[in-house]
Amino acid sequence: MAVLAPERTDAGDPPGPPPRARRRLPLPRPRTDRTPPLPGDRLLSWLLAGVLGVLTLVSRLVGIGYPDTLLFDEAYYPPEAHDLLTWGHEYNRGYTFIVHPPLGKWLIAAGEQLFGYDSFGWRFPSAVAGAISVVVLVRLARRLTGSTLLGVVAGLLLAFDGFQFTVSRIGLLDVFLQVLVLGAVACLVVDRDRVRARVRASLPVPATGSRLGPRGWRIAAGVLFGCACSVKWSGLYFLAFFAVLSLFWDRAAWREAGVPRPTATALRRGLPGATWALAAVPVLTYVASFTGWFLGETAQGRWWAQRNPETAFPWVPGALRSWWHMHVEWWDFHNGLSTPHPWESGPWTWLVNGRPILLWNPQGLTDGTGGQVIRYILMVGTPTLWLAFAPALLWLLWRIVARRDPAAVLVAVAVAAGWGTWFLNPERTMFAFYTAPVLPFFVLAVTLVLQDVLGRPGATQWRRTVGLASVSGYVAVVAGTFAFFYPVLAGRPLPHAEWLLRMWFPSWF
Repeated sequence: MAVLAPERTDAGDPPGPPPRARRRLPLPRPRTDRTPPLPGDRLLSWLLAGVLGVLTLVSRLVGIGYPDTLLFDEAYYPPEAHDLLTWGHEYNRGYTFIVHPPLGKWLIAAGEQLFGYDSFGWRFPSAVAGAISVVVLVRLARRLTGSTLLGVVAGLLLAFDGFQFTVSRIGLLDVFLQVLVLGAVACLVVDRDRVRARVRASLPVPATGSRLGPRGWRIAAGVLFGCACSVKWSGLYFLAFFAVLSLFWDRAAWREAGVPRPTATALRRGLPGATWALAAVPVLTYVASFTGWFLGETAQGRWWAQRNPETAFPWVPGALRSWWHMHVEWWDFHNGLSTPHPWESGPWTWLVNGRPILLWNPQGLTDGTGGQVIRYILMVGTPTLWLAFAPALLWLLWRIVARRDPAAVLVAVAVAAGWGTWFLNPERTMFAFYTAPVLPFFVLAVTLVLQDVLGRPGATQWRRTVGLASVSGYVAVVAGTFAFFYPVLAGRPLPHAEWLLRMWFPSWF
């Protein structure tokens, strides 16, 4: 037929390329957002999270005043918190060396102000922080999985963890670092979802993107990250890792919108605001936490610059030079800390409870018949939960490779920031309680495994029923294990034989 004949050309014109060689226009980009939508039970989800938080707080407060003496590193932080109440800064006595920023000690001081300078007063803020962590984890897991059920599961697992229980009942800094890091990450996740919603609402967008407006959640994350660094410097790793991840989230939003150069657009539209929210704001927050130090007359190192006038950068105000010199001393201390300790442990042992921390073990206790009584307080994670962390991380990697799952990526970034970075200096003296800020993300990794056990919402009724029974059974096992170990977590009196039943490994003695 004539319509099938090749089109003629003039004798002097070269023939055109065959049809298969002609350049094709690029196909539209497929939707890459794998973030599940939020369920519609907003009020119920807040009610469940609140009830779980209250129950967690009550469980931490029962008997929290025992013992009424300083435990482990409580030898440092409650007394320094008392100094903050008295002087507005930590008093430099000459025989102590302060090595952490003041915010965590200010939080301990709040409890001492409310309830007095005693064991209940300096431990009460830790219990509150631990309960808030459970509530925030419920909300974060719900947003990441699109399931209120899985959010509550994550909160229950954290509430039933023995390590979380003990770190919430002692006046240390790490539980404050945990809740601040967790809150900052949750704010960034909300910012991610709000940005994607704004980009979708403005479709079609120009080739160079469009203005996104104010991003209050990202600024809130910057404040919380700054507060975390004002408790312990290890919060800086979380800030750096998640600041980068936030830019990748922006890039994914622009890519989904079909912008031809999503990386350049994310840098142009997101980097200036990120520099302010996730760099300037944390720095300003951190410096503000030292207000008492700057105003103090007897604060540690406050007048170093005046006693050492022949220093570099003499044009810098003396207070700032003294402040910087103190930070250099802190850095040298932390980087070179290698003093042996009977309860130290390396990060490779943390996931399996290789060396928990003995907080209390009074000697010579007996019952009415003269039998030996032990009141052990061991900072140890619930074994049926912690032994699932390593397999959960492997499953996490599979979800990243096979599904490009954004929830798995978030957890992996948090684990890298809160656990992987401790491998950078293996000679340093380390302790198991350094896992406190990353613990909720290990729990999230287990929750993502349970999400796959539960099955997809579109699965058969039989599959969902079996999955729900399996998830419920696992949570019950963790709760039962926590109840079994409760006496050695809270210092309850135990006969020697009952105590031995709970000492599962030689390294726990």
